This record gives sequence, C-alpha cells and structure tokens, in this order.
Amino acid sequence: MISAAIELVFNIAILVALSLISGFIRQREEHRVREALMQGLLFGLVAVIGMYRPMVLGPGLIFDGRSVMISLGALYFGPLAAAVSVAVSLPYRLQMGGVGVYMGTLTIVVSALWGLFWRQRWQRQGQSITARGLLTLGLCVHATVPLLTVTLPEQAARDTLYNVALPMLLGFPLITLLIGKLLSSQEAARQTVKALRESELRHRMLADNVTDVIWTLTPEGRFTYVSPSMQKLSGFTASEVMQQSMADALCPDSLAVAQKHLREAVAARGPKPPDLCLELEHRCKDGSTVWTEATITGLRDANGVLTGALGVSRDISERKQAQRQLLLTASVFTHAREGITITDAHGVILDVNGAFTRITGYTRDDVLGKTPKVLSSGRHAPGFYDDMWRELLLEGQWYGEIWNRRKSGELFAEMLNISAVRDAQGQTQNYVALFSDITALKQHESELEHIAHYDVLTGLPNRVLLGDRMQQAMAQSTRRQQQVGVVYLDLDGFKSVNDRYGHEVGDQLLMTVATRMKAALRDCDTLGRIGGDEFVAVLIDLEDSHSCIPLLQRLLEAASEPVQQGDLVLQISASLGVTLYPQADDLEADQLLRQADQAMYQAKLAGKNRYHFFDDAQDRQARGQHETLTRIRQALERNEFVLFYQPKINMRSGALIGAEALIRWQHPQQGLLAPARFLPAIENHPLAVDVGEWVLATALTQMAQWQSAGLALPVSVNVGAQQLQQRNFVARLRALLVAQPTVRPEQLEIEVLETSALEDIQGVSRVIQDCHDIGVRFALDDFGTGYSSLTYLKRLPVAVLKIDQSFVRDMLVDADDLAILQGIIGLAGAFRREVIAEGVETAAHGQRLLQLGCELGQGYGIARPMPAGDVLAWAARWQANPVWAAPVDSVL
Repeated sequence: MISAAIELVFNIAILVALSLISGFIRQREEHRVREALMQGLLFGLVAVIGMYRPMVLGPGLIFDGRSVMISLGALYFGPLAAAVSVAVSLPYRLQMGGVGVYMGTLTIVVSALWGLFWRQRWQRQGQSITARGLLTLGLCVHATVPLLTVTLPEQAARDTLYNVALPMLLGFPLITLLIGKLLSSQEAARQTVKALRESELRHRMLADNVTDVIWTLTPEGRFTYVSPSMQKLSGFTASEVMQQSMADALCPDSLAVAQKHLREAVAARGPKPPDLCLELEHRCKDGSTVWTEATITGLRDANGVLTGALGVSRDISERKQAQRQLLLTASVFTHAREGITITDAHGVILDVNGAFTRITGYTRDDVLGKTPKVLSSGRHAPGFYDDMWRELLLEGQWYGEIWNRRKSGELFAEMLNISAVRDAQGQTQNYVALFSDITALKQHESELEHIAHYDVLTGLPNRVLLGDRMQQAMAQSTRRQQQVGVVYLDLDGFKSVNDRYGHEVGDQLLMTVATRMKAALRDCDTLGRIGGDEFVAVLIDLEDSHSCIPLLQRLLEAASEPVQQGDLVLQISASLGVTLYPQADDLEADQLLRQADQAMYQAKLAGKNRYHFFDDAQDRQARGQHETLTRIRQALERNEFVLFYQPKINMRSGALIGAEALIRWQHPQQGLLAPARFLPAIENHPLAVDVGEWVLATALTQMAQWQSAGLALPVSVNVGAQQLQQRNFVARLRALLVAQPTVRPEQLEIEVLETSALEDIQGVSRVIQDCHDIGVRFALDDFGTGYSSLTYLKRLPVAVLKIDQSFVRDMLVDADDLAILQGIIGLAGAFRREVIAEGVETAAHGQRLLQLGCELGQGYGIARPMPAGDVLAWAARWQANPVWAAPVDSVL
C-alpha cells in the first residue's frame, strides 16, 4: 500500500507539472489548431511518462494517472487534442504488453471518450466547466476503469480491485477536480489577458486612426504621448513632437493662452476643475500653421495635485476659414454697391443692405416682413413673374433685367440675379437677390439704338432698320396675299446745290425734302435714307403695280416742290426705280434693292423726274447673258473647246486645196455644241477676241502636226470684226506664226464675215494689207448676205470670195438664187478674185457650180466637218465624184 501511495504521489506530481506546462502553452500559442496539437502531444507524453513509472500490481499489470490526463485533455482541448494524446500513449502501452495490456489500452480510449462526451454535452447546453462537472467526469472515468478488469485473469482482476479500486474511486476524481480547476483558472486567466490585449488594441487603433490628435502632457509642458494623427495635422511625427514642449508646438499667442491655463491648473487644489476648451494655433513642419480646438482634462493624484494633462486636438482650419468668410460676407453685404435682398423660402424679406435703401428709397424697416412686390412697376405682365418663379424653382437661379418702382414712384431698371439657398437635402431655405441700377445704361442703350437704326440728319430709318422693315413687309405680304413696292429714290440736282451753296444748305434741303416725302406716304409705309441723296420707300398692302402709282406721283411732287432757305429758292427733283414683291423667283431684300436701283438708273437715263418699273424679263436676259459669258470663259480656261475641220476641194481636178477650221464646244453636260449655240453670246464682247486667238493658235499648231505627218494642208480661220480691229492684231498673228516655224504664212487664210459691222473700213483694209505682206491671205466669208458687199469688195484687198451656202443650197430649184450666184461669180471674175462655194451638198450642186464657172467648193456633199484626228485618213481615201470630172459647158 505504501509503494502504491508513493507511485500515486508521483503521478499527482506529473499531473501538476502537466497543468503548468499546459498553461504556458495557452499563454504563448493563439492559433487554436496548433494549440490543440501541442496540448494533445503534451497530454500524451505525460501519459507515457506516467506509464513509464507506474504502480506495478503484477507482471504486465500497472496503474497510473493516464485516465485523468487523457480525459481532461479531451475535455478542455477537443477531439484533435484527444486524438493526438491517444495516438501518442496507446502505442507505448501496447509495446509494454503484459496481462493488463487490453485493460490499459481500453482505459486510454475510454478516458478520451468520456472527456469528449462531457465536452460536447456541456457545449451543446451552453454550460461552462464547473467543479461539479469535473467531479462527475472523474467519477464516470474512474468508475468505468475498474469494470475493465474483466479483461484480466480472475486472480489478477481480484488483486487489481483490491489494490486500486478504492484509491482510484476516492482519489482520482478529486485529482481530476484539482487539475481541472487549475486548467479552468488558466483558461480564465487566458481570457482575461486576451480581453486586455483586445482592449489595448482597440484603444491603440482608436488613438492611431482617429483624425483628432490625442496627447498627454506633464505639468512642465512636455509631451509624454502623441497619437500618430499628429503627422497628418502638422507634418511632425509623433516621436518628433514628443521631443518638443508646448513652446515648440504652439504659436506665440496660443502659447501664452495655454501657459496661463496650465499655471492656473497647477496652482489649483481641491475638486477636479472642469475641462478646458481652447482654440490654439499650431506650428507645422512646412512653416505654415493650423488652428485646432483642444479639449483638455487635468490628471490629478489622490491629493488633487496635477500630475499631467490629457488633451484631444481637432483641426478647425475650415471652421476658422468659414468664420473669416462669414465676416467677409457680412462686410460685403454691408458695403456692397449693389442692392442685396434676403428672403425666406416664401419670398418674405428677412434683410436688406444699405445699397438697397440707396437705390429704392425704402429703409430696412419699410420692407422687413413684406415681399418684393412692394417694388413692382406694373410694366411686366403676370406671365413674366410666373416664368421667373418657374425658372427659380427648376434651376435655382434667375438672371435678367426688370423694371421696378422706387419709393418716390419713379421707375428704374435693374439687373437682377436671384439665387436659391438650399440645405443638404436640397430644400430651398432662402433666396438671395443681388441687383444694380441700370437706368442710365438703358437710357444710353436707347440712344445708341436710335443712332444705330435712324439717320442722324433726317431722323428717317437707316439701312439697318430699313432692311428689317423690308423683311417684315415681305413676310406680311405672303400672309396677306398683297404686294410690296420697293422704291429707290435718287435726288436729281442735289449734288449741284451741295457744291454751289455748301453742305449746310445741302443738309437743310435734305431734311426738308425728307420730311415732305415722308408726309406724302401712308402711315403704314416706310421711308428710309441709305446715304447721301438716296432714299428707299417700302410700300405695303398693294393690290397690284397700278395701286402704287399715286404714291409715286406724290413722292415726285414732294421732291420737286421748291424749298425756301433765306433768300434762296431751291428746287430739285427725284428719279424713282420701282420693283414689286413677290415675284416668280424667291428673292431676298438686298436683291429687291438692286432691282429698284437698276430701275432708278433707267429713270435717270429716260430724263429724270420720273419713275421706272423694274423689267424682270430684261433682267433675266441680262443675267442669262452674264452666266453664259462666265461659262464660256471657264470653258476656255478648261480647254473644253475643240476645232473640227471641213475639207475644201477643186471639184474639177478633185484636188484637196485646204480645210476650214470650225470651233465646237465639248460641253461636259450637253455634249458637242455647234458655234451657233455659244458664239452669238460673245459677239461684241472682249471674250470674242480671246476665243478667236485660241482658234488661230490651235489651228496653226494642228497645221504643224499635219506637216510633220506629211500633209501640207492650208487652213482657213474665221476672225471676227472685233478681233480684226485690235491694234495689235498683226503683231499677235506674227507671234503665232513664229511659234510654228514649219508652217508657211501662205498656208493660212483668214476669213472675214461679210456681214460683220466693220466700222473702220480703212483701218481694216490696212490690217489686211499688212497680213498680205506677211504672206497671209484673206477671204470674204458669206459674201452676198450683207448690205455693203460691193463696198467691201472694192475697198478690202481680199483674195477669195466665199459664196454663202444659202444661195447654193436652193440654186437648183430657185431661179433667183441661181441668178445671184451667176452675179457673184461674175463679180469675182471682174475683180480678179477667187471664188469658192459653201453648201455643196450633192453631186448636182457641184456639177451646176462647175457649169457656172466655180471650181472650188466645200459642203456635206464633199465631207462633213471632222475632228483633226480624222483628216489624214479622209485625205488618204478621198476620191472626187466622176460626174464633176466630165467636161461641162460654161453658162457664163
């Protein structure tokens, strides 16, 4: 029994050591899984140690405290710890063997199961581990162990029960209670430490992350703690500030305030004084300063002696800025030159400034509690104020001009800006109106507007206002289905009066005439001055052109009525150009003015002191002519013109004697155009000279190309009278010939239209002679169609007469044409001129011409005009008509 007791004491010592080591592990290891593994390993090792020094009851039969260790390990540290302790201790017991091996292994397993059973039960019921519970666990475990002796031989079982049953039932439950209480106290201590750590962590996190700065201070003014947020506030780190004193951290004025309160706190005794709340200005690391609000609590010992101070400082820079802004706003409100009105959300006036009184005449007391309606002028319709409030409610602002009434009753204009003041929820709390008196500005604007729209001298509408009136009249005429008359007036003889008597007299005359002409019109009409002595009248609501004639007559009479100026009696007249709107084309106002101006010019040409209506058809013709000339000029620039060539032959011999160059227009849209489609448009226009020179240059270039191809073909070119009468015609012709040195001048023949209006016969004759001297021949084209044929034939030294095709075409059926042909051919022979017939369309025409003595011809019966590229091929295959080669008898 004594040895058993000794072994029992040894096991108890091991259990106590176990509890101490377990407590150490609990304090050092916070990870639950690692802690369970370590606790399981510890309890398992302690069980092995107990089995290593057991109470031996017989061979292979031992008794130790493993049941207490395994059950408590499972109870306190859960399944993982229980499994580890079983896994550590069970192999050792199996290795020891003996008759008690089965009882020993079952004791380990049963102890763990009982511990887990009670752990799960108490956790499910939400109960903590109590002393009663520990005692119950010990009784359950150690009441079960004796039952396991059934696995022993009978004698071993009786010996075991005799030796250990009573100590086990009496001692081990108490040991379980003791060790369990130790473990519970360690758990409680652990929870307390954990709570303290968490509390410390929370306070540190609060101090580290709060935006306010928390600090402590000694009575001498040295910092003992500063929270990290000080760096965000001042730029100094907490450690840097803790090396400073108040004198280093605060600006001078704030330092004086803080030191005064610190001295008072040190000197004070007795009950704890109330906390201080000071506004202090701190120095920042970058040299700037920041304002803080510091709440300071004195720290005192049991005797009431100040041991330090705890403070919380908050950045109030924005608040200080807002205070300064409020002071500035108040100053602006008081001293602003603009009137300021503040109302509540319903428009009731809460306050006004001094400028309001100065502008409106109402004092502050006059308007407080009233609405701005007291200023209403009555000039605005109710809809004006409805729109204002609608915009205020939707946009929160209104800006514009408004007319109000002063206290004296005088109207004044103001530029008003109203803004809504809203709270954080967007609800309007107040309205602030800022206004300035712009009455003088409006008056000045009115004067400027009058100057901008009215003539300074006569007071009549100027060009700007007249244009607006014209636009209105045109729009109105469309709606009313009426006509508008635009009259352009120019005073006849006014310039002479102005030059003779001076501008002062001229100005007085203009004003008088303008007044009379305005009086001659209806109230609905407009008379405006557009400059100098030119006026424009806009006559509306006209039924037709005849309905405006009485008004035109009255204008003429008003302008021509004598004007008495001192001793002078002045009389002038007016020329009127009239156009009507609407017209077939959609016109703008400036186009109507141009039409009326053109018509006025026609009135002056017709003798002045009269009116003339614009002729739309004539204007269309002029515009069409202008457009055609522009397009022809463009065609010349873009190389759209081409030359076709019509061969000329000797019908008797069949020889190719030349070709006539005929211009065509290769129009991009209309295709190939004949000369009759465009040449009449440039007749008597300088553009005809440019086109004629292009024809000469192009023909000479083509002759040179044929020359190089082996065909020396003379070419005749038509030249108009205007080009021929140019002073430099001969020089230009000589230059064109020089540019083509392979072309002999004798190969060029110039055809002059016999119907051309040659005004200078002598000069043209000299030009033809100069060209003869160069070697260039001339032909008289379309001979017999003009009125001066014999004159041309006598005075112009031409070499060839070309009979017009109009005589040749009908000579087979018209005896008169045949007689004219006989006469022309006879004249040519008499004047020793060559003769060639145009319009040879059939073999019969050629045969008849040969009978008449005309051997040269051209026409469709020979060849149609062809592009230059086709001439060489035609010349190669040309064969004369056999009928023409037969001998004929002359009829002359």
